[in-house]
Amino acid sequence: GMHEECDFPDYEEYLSPFAFTPQILSKLIDSKDVNLLKDIDGAEGLLTGLRTNSKTGLSSNETTLSPITSDDPDDIVNIEVLEGQDKNSQLQSSDISKNTSFFHRIKIYGRNVLPTKKQKTIFQLMWIALQEKIIILLAIAAILSLGLGLYEDFGAKHEDEEHKPKVSWVEGVAIFVAIFIVVLVSSLNHWQKLRQFQKLNAKKEDRDVKAIRDGKEFLLSVYNILVGDILKLEPGDIVPTDGVLIDSYNLKCDESAATGESDAVRKMNCEDCLKALEKNVEHDPSTLSKLDPFVISGSKVLEGVGNTPLQKKLSKLADDIAKLGGGATLLMLIVLLIKYFISFNFGIPNTTSIIQSLIRILTSTVALIVVAIPEGLPLAVTLALAFATTRMLKDNNLVRVLSACETMGGATTVCSDKTGTLTQNNMSVVTGTIGLTLNFLKDLARANDFSIPNLNRPISLQELKETLSPVIMNLLEESFVINSTAFENVSENGQITFTGSKTETALLSFLVDMDRKNFMDLRKIKPIQVFPFSSERKAMGVVIEKEKSKWRFYVKGASELLLEKAKFIVNLDLSDDEVSVYSNLTEENITALRQIIENYAHQSLRTICMGYRDFNEWPPSGMNVVDREITFDDLVKNVILLGIVGIEDPLRDGVREAVQDCNRAGVKVRMVTGDNIMTAKSIATQCGIYTDGIVIEGHEFRNLLPDEMNTVVPNLQVLARSSPQDKKILVEKLRELGEVVAVTGDGTNDGPALKAADVGFSMGIAGTEVAKEASSIVLMDDNFSSIVKAIMWGRSVNDSVKKFLQFQLTVNLTAVLLTFISAVSSDQQEAILSAVQLLWINLIMNTLAALALATDPPTPDLLKRKPEARSASLISLDMWKMILGQCEHQERTSNDISSAYFNQEGKEAKKVKKEVKEHVDADDRIEIVLD
Repeated sequence: GMHEECDFPDYEEYLSPFAFTPQILSKLIDSKDVNLLKDIDGAEGLLTGLRTNSKTGLSSNETTLSPITSDDPDDIVNIEVLEGQDKNSQLQSSDISKNTSFFHRIKIYGRNVLPTKKQKTIFQLMWIALQEKIIILLAIAAILSLGLGLYEDFGAKHEDEEHKPKVSWVEGVAIFVAIFIVVLVSSLNHWQKLRQFQKLNAKKEDRDVKAIRDGKEFLLSVYNILVGDILKLEPGDIVPTDGVLIDSYNLKCDESAATGESDAVRKMNCEDCLKALEKNVEHDPSTLSKLDPFVISGSKVLEGVGNTPLQKKLSKLADDIAKLGGGATLLMLIVLLIKYFISFNFGIPNTTSIIQSLIRILTSTVALIVVAIPEGLPLAVTLALAFATTRMLKDNNLVRVLSACETMGGATTVCSDKTGTLTQNNMSVVTGTIGLTLNFLKDLARANDFSIPNLNRPISLQELKETLSPVIMNLLEESFVINSTAFENVSENGQITFTGSKTETALLSFLVDMDRKNFMDLRKIKPIQVFPFSSERKAMGVVIEKEKSKWRFYVKGASELLLEKAKFIVNLDLSDDEVSVYSNLTEENITALRQIIENYAHQSLRTICMGYRDFNEWPPSGMNVVDREITFDDLVKNVILLGIVGIEDPLRDGVREAVQDCNRAGVKVRMVTGDNIMTAKSIATQCGIYTDGIVIEGHEFRNLLPDEMNTVVPNLQVLARSSPQDKKILVEKLRELGEVVAVTGDGTNDGPALKAADVGFSMGIAGTEVAKEASSIVLMDDNFSSIVKAIMWGRSVNDSVKKFLQFQLTVNLTAVLLTFISAVSSDQQEAILSAVQLLWINLIMNTLAALALATDPPTPDLLKRKPEARSASLISLDMWKMILGQCEHQERTSNDISSAYFNQEGKEAKKVKKEVKEHVDADDRIEIVLD
């Protein structure tokens, strides 16, 4: 808001095209200041001051805007501007030109993008790598070795100076080079891993939000939302920005992300708040606290990358090995020093020689420590996981929690939703019955499948159009259009498509098939009360005012539930007269309708029932009012049935094969669905999930006694008509019985089940934001087959780490023993492998072997074995046999050769040395065998 007496430091900012600075808006939201909202004239003042419109939203042609000036008093809102202009309001203004869309809006308010966390540079990572204890020890050894070498070559006098090349400094330099390579490779790996996670995070955060622009609903990226945009929220959304509520029905928000309080906060429309504020003249604080039209952005704090269970197991193993290695090194140092000082009996050598010998002993022991400590293990896991998560994205698995990747390798059961995961989520109305007599079929060639006793021959959609009276057609149209959250989109090629819940888009597409025109105009009728679809009531409803003193309630939902509540049914013989369009529902009628529902269900169709009810007063007398609204249960009693439609959702390609793969891999697939028991069983049989196990309905399942539950759950294959709570109970029970459980979920209420499971998969396309936040892996294509890929990758990561472990332990053990034995048994206290050679082995082992073994892609053979138990040891018996066998073989060979070498002299020695080298090279090709 601008005040004429305000002293502005920057004239250009004074001529702002908006009435509010970012500070005013921030104060409004941060302190949830209703009085400030009243001062700026509520939502109307906000809309005017931000140059937007609640009906049409922003105009996509907007670029620069003329400033609001004092000559334009209607647009000015008198509020003192906060002192000290925030320079951040000019954020990101440098990178936009005046022709850019929304130039001024972005210049003044910025974009809806959180500042990215500053990435560590490669040099910072190298500096961190340099601070490793081992590297510091090596550096000391290198400095000592180099100093001594230089002194030997250029300081001390030698008798045979002409003949001896000056190469003593090489060892010190070689250690420095080794240090440099180790630091470079590990920091590059780390840097690359950080970049991969940053890319994954960016993909994880980006999502589409429903906004109104140019009077139409659009799906915009969360990053493209601007101050002044009008957004539409639905159950399951995570609010993408802070804002003020213009219009809603009984909206409740969970603000725990911002406040830490987990209670749902009820929101009021801006207009209602200001009216209540005027009435509340005494400023009663308890009333004030209930006035809350402010919607807070639910942006979650980005989680860091924590250690996974496998990394923890390996770190412990690495610590144990390091302790053993450290002990061996200390023992070697003591033995070598004792041996060296005992040799003083035969005469004390000169100082240079003593220093030289001590440094040689020290360098050998430091090099041994370096080889003994397997610092490559954590690197191997990190690499394996970073490689797997990046490649899994290509297989449509976006990994949000790193440990999920390795956990999937041990998964023993998958509880999968049906719609969209096992099926295509591409629904269409294929058949239906209006009233009791009118039976239609989209494709008459399938008439034999739908032959229902006591029901007329099915007719085509063309005939249906001609048969239906305008009254019934109007009822159907209003029921499908007004009692729906799906909306219309025009695709690039001019085709009209619908966006939203697939069941609702199927019903709207049915109206298109019936050649109905402009039916979306019915949306102009504003509902008085809305009941969004929820998995508890398995239905949705809406109340509209039809004409003066006539209100109508439309409802649609699960057919058997509405059939229980219904009292009347549309009678097509009476349908020319709207008053007596229905007749009583008899027991006989109910039986006939149940037969229709069963017939549809056996064809794997989802059945949806439509109904309505008229009232002559609102609110109707004798009904429960909760929070100034009539309850759904009261409205749905005595409803008039309009008809039942059968909606088909074909199976996804490759689902049968994927289920077979899971069974072969020892992973049991269970189907959890909201559909009725017959539809569920029919589809589960098609997929190969239902064989001869148990099929049970949700309400029955949740009422089982603990003992019964323990008997039922292991053999449960299909859970039908289930609520999210049933799914959570199933997951918890399976885990209690020792299973490693993966579960899929897409709805707002699936959060608890996704969190309760070992691995939660949410749906990238159909999933709500709440489900994605609760999950550990997002299935980008919503496809069950992608879960099989996740199992393969999980097993591949575990195998890669085991291969590396077997390789590293063999080399470590051999190198430590060889160095120890040869140094202790040598007269010169000199190991057969010099410090530089040991470092070289270590370097090659840690980096190249880790890379080679950690990046093996999965093979189909991985699915031919059963999952490993949670408690299984990292190193199996077969692995121990391989490690110890290889180690003993290499040790013996090397010792034989070294003793041969030490027993030879002169030219013979050189010849043997050559043979030794060839023998060791041949022997160093270690085969990795994994059972």
